[in-house]
Amino acid sequence: MVGDMHGEGHAGHAELFRRLFWRSLVLTVPAVLYSGMWAELTGLEPPSFPGDTWVAPVLGTAVFLVGGPVFLRMGWGEVRDRRPGMMLLISMGLLVAFGASVATELGVVDVELWPELATLVTIMLLGHWQEMKAIGQAQGALAALAELLPDEAERVTPDGVEPVALGDLRPGDLVLVRAGARVPADGAIVEGRAELDESMVTGESRPVAKGPGDGVVAGTVSTDSSLRVEVRAVGADTALAGIQRLVADAQASRSRAQALADRAAAFLFYVAAGAGAATLLVWSLLGEADAAVTRTVTVLVIACPHALGLAIPLVVSLSTALAARAGILVKDRLALERTRQVDVVLFDKTGTLTRGEHVVVATAVATGSEDELLRVAGAVEADSEHPLARAVVAAARARGDVPRATGFRARTGRGVEATVDGRPSAVGGPALLRERGLEEPAVLGEELDGWRGRGAAVLYVVVDDVVVGALALEDEVRPESREAVDDLHRLGVEVAMITGDARQVAEAVAGELGVDEVFAEVLPEDKDRAVRELQERGRRVAMVGDGVNDAPALARADVGIAIGAGTDVAIESAGVVLASSDPRGVLGVVRLSRASYAKMIQNLVWGAGYNVVAIPLAAGVLAFAGLTLSPAVGAVLMSLSTIVVALNAQLLRRLDLRP
Repeated sequence: MVGDMHGEGHAGHAELFRRLFWRSLVLTVPAVLYSGMWAELTGLEPPSFPGDTWVAPVLGTAVFLVGGPVFLRMGWGEVRDRRPGMMLLISMGLLVAFGASVATELGVVDVELWPELATLVTIMLLGHWQEMKAIGQAQGALAALAELLPDEAERVTPDGVEPVALGDLRPGDLVLVRAGARVPADGAIVEGRAELDESMVTGESRPVAKGPGDGVVAGTVSTDSSLRVEVRAVGADTALAGIQRLVADAQASRSRAQALADRAAAFLFYVAAGAGAATLLVWSLLGEADAAVTRTVTVLVIACPHALGLAIPLVVSLSTALAARAGILVKDRLALERTRQVDVVLFDKTGTLTRGEHVVVATAVATGSEDELLRVAGAVEADSEHPLARAVVAAARARGDVPRATGFRARTGRGVEATVDGRPSAVGGPALLRERGLEEPAVLGEELDGWRGRGAAVLYVVVDDVVVGALALEDEVRPESREAVDDLHRLGVEVAMITGDARQVAEAVAGELGVDEVFAEVLPEDKDRAVRELQERGRRVAMVGDGVNDAPALARADVGIAIGAGTDVAIESAGVVLASSDPRGVLGVVRLSRASYAKMIQNLVWGAGYNVVAIPLAAGVLAFAGLTLSPAVGAVLMSLSTIVVALNAQLLRRLDLRP
């Protein structure tokens, strides 16, 4: 890696290397033109003038003084830290070339390396400029997240609306979000309805309809209507700030591949130093002192593990930024790397494969029509706060207007009752029928047995002490869950499901989705045992969950993936967080893991393989066959290898991670 430079702001260093490159290039061109190397290569002589023999030495020295110190400082840092690596190799190459050139001017040796020195410095500056620019662009994901926030907010006061800086907002403030504007802080809608574009945070392309009571996230856009939002979190406490922290931590975290690259760079230093010493010794013993110096410099130039240093950081930065834009937040690079080896994904059912909310999935009528059955049931349940009641009311309103009921009364454990259109009515489970001495209509028996067989909740509707029908309610399966399971199967990954629900409920959902294995009736504290059981079979497990009771399983799994809509505890225990609740996001994690790891290995193979071939050639092993490398050509080849690595990493941008 590029020493300490990688730990600082890449955008600033990109600008530094850009300035140094252009200054060095201006000095390098005449230094090369007025050197013997240019005439030898092209047969062309530049215009002559008195003292032109000093152009190459003077400008070569200027290039060394302008562009060399930045590498020398980083090389000295590696010496001081006792961690020899790429910068020390570059520094050795520069110092040897400069020393040999000065010695030539003093008549000690006859090796003119001014053009090679200038070319080496300039090309190294170009390579580092492009590296810092590429990494800076990848890390621009953080800046892009910050730019999602508006410059100011419109705070609602008793006197009207006033513009305020975001830093002046406090929890409890009421803000106006106009149509087409961005939400300035996390909060809840208190007035208005709108479709919000949350794609920049969750990765979901479709706008989400929201109304009073629904939460909104800073940075999202109200696409079609104005809203009044009560601020709940500002600044560093917002979800957007949390995403920024996750992205920054992921880009700074180390990976196994990076550790391998660092060891390879350190190893290459000793290889290069040994090869350089051997080259100098062998060619000196052969009586070719000039060739000994030239080839030793070439070995040191060729050995600079520039491509090796860039191989991993650029892939890490690009993949993390790419993931963030798709709503995949990588907390732990090692977790992302392990995902490529996962062979079974264990989904928590409720809230992950299902919405965690019941809906009416079927109706059975003994007398009357389905619409009338839902109309009465919706009216009776309208004043109830029970989750099943909300599902019934929603289903009734989807069919038409719901009449107003009177005399509402909730009967704990039995159901609710009210008067609808002057007729006493009730909705409840089997306990309601037992209390009233009613029997389930025989005409409904077969259909209701089927509902109970798949674990559906059954509610009876009673009017005038007569059972007029029944409703089946089930936890709604997410429509995208089947696609997620099918796509995982296509990737060769099995799918398991874990739930505390009854076996028949779990089997019904598993059968609908094509899940391979089911863990049902599992107590919350035992979920991690299911993960351990799979691991004891030799499986590599990714656990996907959203609740507090999923946290131990998320922590035990080889890879923990938390649904972003879940609890803070679940998110804290996971290595990867999906900003949306779409289970298809797991596919993106697997694809990203496999693609980014492949790019890391490809870059490592190229960076190391290039040195394996080039160092012997630079040392003159094939000089007897007329194949040699000059320091200048070595510098060009070294930078070309860096460009290949950078371009290969950029291919990751073609990866589509969105569901």
